[in-house]
Amino acid sequence: MKREKAFRPDRIGTYFRVEWLPLALVTLSGLIYNIGLLATPWFEGRLAQCLADILGGNATAGKMAVLVLAYILVTLGVQAARFIKRFYVRRFANNINRRMKGILYANLVRRSRASLEQEGAGELMTKAISDVDDCVEGMRKFTTEVFDTGVALVGYAVMLLVYDWRLAILSLLFTPVSYVCAAWMKRNVQRAGAAYKKAAGALSTATLDRAQNAVTYRIYGCESAREGQYEHTLDTYEKTAVRSNVWQSALPPLYLAVSEAGVLFILWFGAKNVLGSGWRAWDIAAFTTFLSCFTKLTVKSSKVAKLFNSVQKAEVSWKRIQSLMKSPETLEPLAVPSAVDVTLENLSFAYGDQPVFSGLSLTAHPGDIIGVTGPVACGKSTFGRVFLCEAPYGGSAKFGKTEFSALTPRQIAATVGYLGHDPELSADTIQNNVLCGSNQDAKPYLAAAALDHEVLAMEAGLDTVIGSSGTRLSGGQAQRLALARTLAHPRPVLVLDDPFSALDRNTEDTVFANLQEYAKDKVVFLISHRLYHFPQMQKVIFMEDGKTTVGTHGELMASVPVYRQLYESQTGGQTHE
Repeated sequence: MKREKAFRPDRIGTYFRVEWLPLALVTLSGLIYNIGLLATPWFEGRLAQCLADILGGNATAGKMAVLVLAYILVTLGVQAARFIKRFYVRRFANNINRRMKGILYANLVRRSRASLEQEGAGELMTKAISDVDDCVEGMRKFTTEVFDTGVALVGYAVMLLVYDWRLAILSLLFTPVSYVCAAWMKRNVQRAGAAYKKAAGALSTATLDRAQNAVTYRIYGCESAREGQYEHTLDTYEKTAVRSNVWQSALPPLYLAVSEAGVLFILWFGAKNVLGSGWRAWDIAAFTTFLSCFTKLTVKSSKVAKLFNSVQKAEVSWKRIQSLMKSPETLEPLAVPSAVDVTLENLSFAYGDQPVFSGLSLTAHPGDIIGVTGPVACGKSTFGRVFLCEAPYGGSAKFGKTEFSALTPRQIAATVGYLGHDPELSADTIQNNVLCGSNQDAKPYLAAAALDHEVLAMEAGLDTVIGSSGTRLSGGQAQRLALARTLAHPRPVLVLDDPFSALDRNTEDTVFANLQEYAKDKVVFLISHRLYHFPQMQKVIFMEDGKTTVGTHGELMASVPVYRQLYESQTGGQTHE
């Protein structure tokens, strides 16, 4: 519990701390693995010397067989330790990946609609998948290479110093040079990686756009124009990907080429040691062991480049997602309050310096259905979103005695039921879309939305999968399904944005009658450009040119000519009861 309480998702080190058990097993198996690796050059040297002794008549084949058997057993032990180490490294990486994505998802679902739309779906997808994966890959590489490279490099360097410290220093002079080259290339690698990530996000956005709007582009004959834009985005992505890969791919061979330059000193001065004219007296075994250690050290050194690439990618990705890696608040069960009056006093809203509406005042009681209408783009939908408090509003909007803006996001979720103009449906079954995890019967709510008979006629009934955003449903079916979902999660305040726009008159009559029964203990704001049922509503809000007029249907018919014209154009002047 203490570990979880101290967990800081915005700090990389804390992820290593909470996964201490897999890392401890990685440490133990890694040490065994690297001790075995250090024994390999020794065996190679002894085998070379034994072969020379056999050829000189100073050893038998039996001695060679014993050495080979011991070498095989050590190799098997090394590989077993390597398997255990890599297993727990992968387990560590999987745990971190799951934890990071869980935290990022939890924070994304708590962000406002405006901030999500501003960032874009493609960019969010890149952050939620690619950036997290790159961060975890960097952490996995670091954990792996600490033993595969770090410990092994130290061990090989010590062995070289033991055999001939002068030659070791001389031959290893080129290794630091390779690291200097890497440090010089660091900025270019990061810059190329950041550009690639940005281009990947843009490509994801463009791809989603093409998939979601393919029919629209085909109907209006703009496939060529959109294809040209997509090709431009794809071209940018490919160029940045190539540039990033070039910089990353250049590091390993650079490391290897620079580091292996030291073998020239080994061949020259090592030969002198074997001939007895060098700094140390060597036999064939010592020369072979030294050369093998140096070769393995340079190969391991070149792997540092891969670690460097992964770390740089992880660093770029971490900077992109760090702002989202915060401890999400613990979500308590929704405490749905009892219905009370909703009071609006001189309510207004503006986007920056541009006013949308102003001067709206009314009091709505539980059981009231308040109609909201007006010409196109008059601010009806904006008014509905005011209750979600995603942006500051002017004046006052109170639930009982509490200002809506004073409620926490969790309290707003428990108070306001919101159905947007465009239904947001998941690629799941009809039942799961209605219930959203709640344990109840979906059929009554489908019946209230006049959708029950159509659902029962589908191939799988309630278990019919509707596709992404409800693509397998008609516009009216999708709208009614979203309405059924809203009704299945009752709130004292309901905001319904144009729920009847895709319905025929008979279906609209049925749904409105059911809504009246359902809303007896709720305040409902029904936004609509269809006015058939407005005479049955307790009050009507008419919006035009940034101004609002509030009254009954009869009062607006008498005092607002535009409202009267809209109503009569739809109904022929007949009152719909």
